[in-house]
Amino acid sequence: MFDRINRWLRPAEAKAAVSGGAAVYFGARAVWTPRDYGALAAAGFRRNAVVHRAVRLVAESAAALPLTLIETGRALDAHPLLALLARPNRRQGGARFLEEVYGHLMVSGNAYVEALRVDGRAAELHALRPDRMRVVTGADGWIAGYDYTAGGTTRRYAMGEGPAPILHLTLFHPTDDHYGLSPMEAAATALDIHNAAGAWNKALLDNAARPSGALVLEGSGNLSDRQFAKLRAELDESFRGAANAGRPMLLDGGLAWQSMSLTPKDMDFIEAKAGAAREIALAFGVPPLLLGLPGDNTHANYAEANRSFYRQTVIPLARRTGEAFAAWLGTPDLRLEPDLDAIEALAPERESLWRRVSAADFLTADEKREAVGYGRR
Repeated sequence: MFDRINRWLRPAEAKAAVSGGAAVYFGARAVWTPRDYGALAAAGFRRNAVVHRAVRLVAESAAALPLTLIETGRALDAHPLLALLARPNRRQGGARFLEEVYGHLMVSGNAYVEALRVDGRAAELHALRPDRMRVVTGADGWIAGYDYTAGGTTRRYAMGEGPAPILHLTLFHPTDDHYGLSPMEAAATALDIHNAAGAWNKALLDNAARPSGALVLEGSGNLSDRQFAKLRAELDESFRGAANAGRPMLLDGGLAWQSMSLTPKDMDFIEAKAGAAREIALAFGVPPLLLGLPGDNTHANYAEANRSFYRQTVIPLARRTGEAFAAWLGTPDLRLEPDLDAIEALAPERESLWRRVSAADFLTADEKREAVGYGRR
């Protein structure tokens, strides 16, 4: 399904060492992670701590936010839709199910939910993996169905006159009509820089924390193939790895050691890695302070960052998702809204609002209730 995404091809002349030891690049160009779901999930969520924490923070925070079902201005305490969202299937509870949906959105930019219906009524909800789903369009360009491939079998979910069999949630994509754009794809360059900086540090540790260099034969003449192979084997055996850190090198036969690489200080890897981490956090809408990144780590700043995170990231995401579920499973007069009173980070704002509204003598009791988000009595 991700053939639509423009991939950045690896240059043929770029060579990188992926085994132990320092990686040496000779005039190479940058090598970027392909912009597809599998590559981004592997390089990002599975291998990068900043991406992993950002995805989990958004998904878990949004999934933990209670949803209120509102019908014609009044909140409902009981309804089949609320019961379905509280227990969408036999394997998952409501929070776990929504966490999976939000996680797919963060990693892929797309999330798919299947409804198993009994007598026309949704009985179970299941989140489907985005990398296995493909949108099928008709001759007019509109979505005609979805193909889901798993275990070598493809199942077609056709769009008919009744309720849609698949709920397709997307994040905004400026150049694609059907698929969403993942925050991880927008942060892919920063992700590659962050991972490369970590790999560089690991390679330095594997090579006694020294940058790579060259053994130079002084004077005229060359080493024979046998001498070269023997020297290389001795270096690998005696000087590679953390166990050999600090071991002195004994050179003979006119050999001299000459450093070739820039030092980490020269390349400013620490600053580059920190900057890349902040760009990743920016793409996901998570304040860097909440991810433990360097910054103004004070109590006041943390509280403000937490409020900003909920206002600008979690609440809009939960509101769009609740609206989509209500339109898909409910009726036109039903709305699913996040319960803002349940967010502890917003308690000071709510308290200030209630105090101002309570002091407004020109408002009636029903108008005050509406002003703070409650319906009329």
